Amino acid sequence: MTTAQHPAALAATHLKRLATGELSDPHALLGPHPAADGTTVRVLRPLADRVRLTAPSGEPLAELAHLGEGVFAGLLPDTAVPDYRVRVHYGSEVYAYDDPYRFGPTPGELDLHLIREGRHEQLWRVLGARVREHEWGRGTSAGTAFAVWAPRARAVRVIGDFNHWDGRTHPMRSLGAAGVWELFVPGVTDGCRYKYEILTPDGRWIQKADPLATSAEPAPGTASVVHRSRHTWSDDAWMARRGARTADRSAMSVYEVHLGSWRPGLGYRELATELPAYAKALGFTHVELMPVAEHPFGGSWGYQVTSYYAPAAGLGGPDDFRALVDALHRAGIGVIVDWVPAHFPRDEWALARFDGAALYEHPDPRRGEHPDWGTLVFDHGRPEVRNFLVANAVYWCEEFHVDGLRVDAVASMLYLDYSRPDGAWLPNVYGGRENLEAVEFLQEMNATVSRRCPGTVTVAEESTAWDGVTRRTDSGGLGFDLKWNMGWMHDSLSYMAQDPVHRQYHHHGLTFPMVYAYAEHHTLPISHDEVVHGKGSLLAKMPGDRWQQLANLRAFLSFMWAFPGKQLLFMGQEFAQDTEWSHVRGPDWSLLRDGAHGAVRDLVRDLNRHYLDDPALWSLDTRPEGFSWIDADAAQDNVYSFVRHGEDGESLVCVFHFQPTVRRDFPLALPEAGHWSEVLNTDATRYGGSGVTNPGRLHAVAEPLQGLPARASVVLPPLGGAWFRKQ
Repeated sequence: MTTAQHPAALAATHLKRLATGELSDPHALLGPHPAADGTTVRVLRPLADRVRLTAPSGEPLAELAHLGEGVFAGLLPDTAVPDYRVRVHYGSEVYAYDDPYRFGPTPGELDLHLIREGRHEQLWRVLGARVREHEWGRGTSAGTAFAVWAPRARAVRVIGDFNHWDGRTHPMRSLGAAGVWELFVPGVTDGCRYKYEILTPDGRWIQKADPLATSAEPAPGTASVVHRSRHTWSDDAWMARRGARTADRSAMSVYEVHLGSWRPGLGYRELATELPAYAKALGFTHVELMPVAEHPFGGSWGYQVTSYYAPAAGLGGPDDFRALVDALHRAGIGVIVDWVPAHFPRDEWALARFDGAALYEHPDPRRGEHPDWGTLVFDHGRPEVRNFLVANAVYWCEEFHVDGLRVDAVASMLYLDYSRPDGAWLPNVYGGRENLEAVEFLQEMNATVSRRCPGTVTVAEESTAWDGVTRRTDSGGLGFDLKWNMGWMHDSLSYMAQDPVHRQYHHHGLTFPMVYAYAEHHTLPISHDEVVHGKGSLLAKMPGDRWQQLANLRAFLSFMWAFPGKQLLFMGQEFAQDTEWSHVRGPDWSLLRDGAHGAVRDLVRDLNRHYLDDPALWSLDTRPEGFSWIDADAAQDNVYSFVRHGEDGESLVCVFHFQPTVRRDFPLALPEAGHWSEVLNTDATRYGGSGVTNPGRLHAVAEPLQGLPARASVVLPPLGGAWFRKQ
């Protein structure tokens, strides 16, 4: 081993800035650098007693001299840099490591260009923490490449388990105009916790979790976690079939689930055993998962996201979540995840004021703060922020094979005056209330996901009459595949809440949604929002005694499944949960010991079975020729009747009687004479009803009625729905 020969001196100011972490390019001073008579190597190790360079085998190469401020340097005689390691002595303790400052940057020039433009569709492959092998000129070294966007930072350091959370030893370098800071740290692998230390423009050091971390520390911890996926997918057949589907021409019956409370105590791996079997047994085509991105506060139900690229750590790791999606696909169940690109919480360790000032959020509080939720609003007009979100949408579809995104709070994004009084909102450049930047973001997100991930579906939770939510982006629409039909939900639940004696005065609550049914492509949502915050359960909304409540609920569900649009039902409502949802307790599964509640679940199973088997209920969902009224005006009878038509030319006649009386010899108009049969009746005894049904065959005679060519005499059950098909 040689003793360092006249190591190149550094100015005192450089030494000081290295020690305080205030250099934007520490690589310019640290690591190996050509010298006139060899190679100078500098190492930053505050508090070290001795620093040496060795070969990978441990053979000594050079002893480094202390220049001051924890900076050690030495001169290697060879101008070709050898493969060296750094050996540091702290008293009797000795640590050996590979030098991070001998490696070039991992993001390429094209990556940085795309980031500046806001067009990097796989942003997670550049930013964040990526376990990889890095080429350094004479071979490769394994480690983790850290990269973070912090354009206003004066300096950035990475801290974590690998450096005892002391950022002085790992300052990062700025890559210029893109605002990206990076550092490759050899030897760091998955499972290591980390954060970034950022020096703000006003001279404060703040610690932040990684915005693009793919794994997070379980609460109450707030660190990011290095992760490399080892999951092997087994859903090739599913993914191949998915690309051939279109949402508007496909069956879609969705079971909405809050994973943390569906079966409290189960993680992703346990849920992968139970949830697919349950959803499949009930005939649902999809599950919709309330937000699964990391959200340390469980009471937010996932709607206050702190780590957009990491599945919630409380239920397991990223590969555990992959296993759940994989299991659902193997069971033939699609996966839609709730996605929250409108706003994020103010937690000081997460996205808020990330590099010392507004970065991900809009800097003007009239646009950057949400008055209702106490959250911060994304700056959708900033290219890098838009890129962060668009890439995130792609990330969930590509990396986790999810089949769709339900986009939360779209209305709050579209309107600049959403929940803001006069004078508290900032108009757009034309003086209007439309958020033009958010519109462009949503269009870009939908177009990008559609192009990159064929067969995926995007669903808007949008509660206003904004035109073109589900119109294609190239025709000026937002580009969603489906929109939650909030009008149908409000009108139908309002009608069902009425005592039957008063329903005739609210009759058009169930018919009015047909006025706008084809303005958009709709999902009919009975979601978690309708069974929390004092609203009670779906069952509790129904009037009457318990028998009438259950009968009303069964009739309502049959109406919902028959009405144009895909349907969504929140967990617990499939067996008539009788109390509102609690994210702590979850559904009251003990109710299934009561036969009446089990019978409602049987009805939901059979509704889904008939729905999947009958294209009349879904193949023309978005086209007027798929639906026709038989009688929309029987208000005094509390009766509704209509026909659903399928692409195959077959029809299904649906009749609903929302009075607690039996109507015998009811004249029902039908589209054809001949023999008809009742294929479903919610008053059947197997569903907990009184058994008022139409057994056997019905004979429809060729006598015109209500504009149709045939009629039959049927019995209408009390508070029941009945479906009929021609034999």
